[in-house]
Amino acid sequence: MRAFFAVNLPDDLAESVAEAQAAFDGVEGLRFVDPEQAHVTLKFLGEIGEAAADDDSSPSLDDVIAGGERAVAAADVRPFECSIEGFGVFPSLDYVSVVWAGVGAGSTELTALHESLEAETTALGVDPEEHVFTPHVTLARMNDSRGKGLVQWVVRERDPDIGRFEVDAVRLVRSTLTIDGPVYESLASFEL
Repeated sequence: MRAFFAVNLPDDLAESVAEAQAAFDGVEGLRFVDPEQAHVTLKFLGEIGEAAADDDSSPSLDDVIAGGERAVAAADVRPFECSIEGFGVFPSLDYVSVVWAGVGAGSTELTALHESLEAETTALGVDPEEHVFTPHVTLARMNDSRGKGLVQWVVRERDPDIGRFEVDAVRLVRSTLTIDGPVYESLASFEL
């Protein structure tokens, strides 16, 4: 199963996420994510086994849950306030693949959680990240470059304040890919 560790945005911010996405209305080649599934990914795991015997090359769900518990405890992060604000893109404005909203307040705590999860999951055999961690909420993915100019303009000219919320847990999430987009299911929760 595909899985990742994340901090979920509360349901009451879904409308604000949708409003931020509306700044990109009409952009060709852009595919929006469901605002009700908005989250900050802390560590993408890829495929993990549902049981220890499933696949020797990937950790089991039980191993990942135990690793998540250790990582959250080792990060020693207490509940904190997180703000979602501003726009950005990956990998760059010259080549837009992902459009996102950034994290202001709470970035330090999210980075500490990411680093601890990275250490634990890498020890379990999960591939390490190949890029610097940037806390963000994915808003859309760009399928082609037809609307790149408008995306560049919006990212440079608009500075949304999506909202604030308290982070009190990290979640392990299963991601099932469907024709209508990914479906997420929380598998475990680790309180801060």
